[in-house]
Amino acid sequence: MTALDTVGLEKLSMYIGGDWSPSASGETFETFNPFTGKPWALVPRGNAADADRAVAAAKKAFTSGEWPTLNATQRGHLLRKLGDLIARDAEKLAEIEVKDNGKLIAEMGMQLKYAPQWYYYFAGLADKIEGAVLPIDKPETFTYTLHEPLGVVAMIIPWNSPLLLTAWKLAPALAAGNTAVIKPSEFTSASALAFIKLVEEAGFPPGVVNVLTGFGKEAGEALVTHPDVAKVAFTGGVKSGTHVYQRAAESLKKVSLELGGKSPNIVFADCNMENAVKGAISGIFAATGQTCIAGSRLLVQKNIHNEFVDKLIAFAKTARMGDPMSLDTQVGPVTTRPQYEKILSYMDIAKADGAECALGGTKAERSECGDGWFVEPTIYTGVNNQMRIAQEEVFGPVLSVIPFEDDDDAVEIANDVVYGLAAGIWTSSLNRAIELPKRIQAGTIWVNTYRAVSFIAPFGGYKRSGLGRESGQDAINEYLQTKTVWISTATETPNPFVMR
Repeated sequence: MTALDTVGLEKLSMYIGGDWSPSASGETFETFNPFTGKPWALVPRGNAADADRAVAAAKKAFTSGEWPTLNATQRGHLLRKLGDLIARDAEKLAEIEVKDNGKLIAEMGMQLKYAPQWYYYFAGLADKIEGAVLPIDKPETFTYTLHEPLGVVAMIIPWNSPLLLTAWKLAPALAAGNTAVIKPSEFTSASALAFIKLVEEAGFPPGVVNVLTGFGKEAGEALVTHPDVAKVAFTGGVKSGTHVYQRAAESLKKVSLELGGKSPNIVFADCNMENAVKGAISGIFAATGQTCIAGSRLLVQKNIHNEFVDKLIAFAKTARMGDPMSLDTQVGPVTTRPQYEKILSYMDIAKADGAECALGGTKAERSECGDGWFVEPTIYTGVNNQMRIAQEEVFGPVLSVIPFEDDDDAVEIANDVVYGLAAGIWTSSLNRAIELPKRIQAGTIWVNTYRAVSFIAPFGGYKRSGLGRESGQDAINEYLQTKTVWISTATETPNPFVMR
């Protein structure tokens, strides 16, 4: 864009060490509104120099100043205040996210109203981090453990639910006493910069939380490889996550990864069919399918397959597309132009592999979609589990329907992917509801529901869907390290040449 083209665009600044600043290079990039397809703000294009500044600020805040002098209860008070401020500004933050990522205001509004719960939960957990006195087998020895923060945590956030997924990482990290550098997606940086104003207002000392904006290869790579970063918490695609894991391993950093999925949503003949249809719709068309837990493989028992698919198509045809800022809209635009093109390419792949397009299969050209990046809600039948459309994450409103015979067949198909993030089961059988989740290789199993998350419930993946857990008590352990302390009470030191 020329200088004249950028007139009128909002100019944003990154937040490092308690100060708002441009990038070290002075360069910026545009952030786009997916509904209009037009840029609306300029974001600082951070690089390695900016990453150095951000990590240095976080390290300084971790090792000196006010933050390390606060006790755990005081950290909890700050987290609770931050939660209150997010609740106060939830509507405004949601509007920024919709403008930047195109998801529905109904969806983002709900997320932002719920996000404070993570800060409240971990505020309460902050002073429940307890070590232990060990019943050690050595005489005249007192031994105990401490759980201590790691240090500087780099948090790399995706574009689909920026502030909610920030909460999943930031709340436990701060509760544990760490400091943070947040690197939002280059596609959705605006809400993180609005959010950081609330961190400042809550009274967190400068440098405890920083926001570094920019691209992965420039700002993100510099964070992941920085020698003063103790841990990387990443949410995103498998390819990027694998790269992060490899680069972090070079300096033996701790890593948690929440990656992709190809989740099976399994419908048995004894289900409540109306509820199961709604669950299938929720699993793939809510959030325009742009969620790692999307139920993108719909496994339907053969003896109800045709009836179920007919009902599913009829329901999907009623989905209202259009302006994501309207509460009436049910399917919004794809967040990024590259993702929009990727989804369309998978429609070509599905056709070439022999899948039958029962609904959609094209870009959306409805008048209510304007110039935005919309694709039609799409359903493929005649899919077998070896097709690329069944094996690879599309990350869009594209559903593959796969028939199955019985429980064993369903489990075999469900597990026959490299992913293991989530799965859904629709049945009226209590035995199946209890026993089948034990056999499915996924970190979250929903029975007769879908897309339910909570600050109380651990979330994470099996296989290539990731490492570690977010939310729940398990999450805070991802941001702690254990120290063992030995104190001898002996009055005389034993033989120094022999291990005690």
